Amino acid sequence: MIKNILFDLGGVLITLNRDRAVQRFEAIGVHDADRMLDPYLQSGLFLHLESGEVTEDEFVAALRERYGDQVTHEAVEHALLGFFERVDEEKLDYIYEVLRPKYRLFCLSNTNPIVSRTTLSPDFLRSGRRLEEHFEKLYFSYRMKVCKPDPTIFETIISDSGIRPEETLFLDDGAANTAAARELGFITFRPENGADWRDAIDRLVGEQA
Repeated sequence: MIKNILFDLGGVLITLNRDRAVQRFEAIGVHDADRMLDPYLQSGLFLHLESGEVTEDEFVAALRERYGDQVTHEAVEHALLGFFERVDEEKLDYIYEVLRPKYRLFCLSNTNPIVSRTTLSPDFLRSGRRLEEHFEKLYFSYRMKVCKPDPTIFETIISDSGIRPEETLFLDDGAANTAAARELGFITFRPENGADWRDAIDRLVGEQA
């Protein structure tokens, strides 16, 4: 029986546009952005930012040293937010109105302090609700110092929240992430980036009732 649901953010609750983010970074001289930026797991300096190995200031300073003075905090933030094609507010409404009264809900995201400044802003959602109002707790990789699909991130959530994997549905659009969760006993569902998964979740929780 499903008692808990763990949601990814990008690709599940926010439709992503990786190509636009790459183009914005290339426009400010980060010529190898296409190699480092990935919808599921970054590499290079971007991975260091998401895993909490470097701070925002250290990240921007390293980019500026490597690519030039045109790389500013403002330019980097603009480029990273290029990932956001659409905030899927109808899914968040469904979470808040339909799922929240019935299940323990959590969010797990590979993200960074620059992007989370936007997602945690009180102006992020048209509903006027804050993102954290939809979940019992937000788990962000840069705070946890580890990224999906490392099993450690799931083990930390299990320990911190007290949930049991066999009673927990995990939604993530990354194949490696859902595979890692399944190895630990989670029930998983992998929607395509931007897909409307609400009916599928209704069926899944019904089947597991």
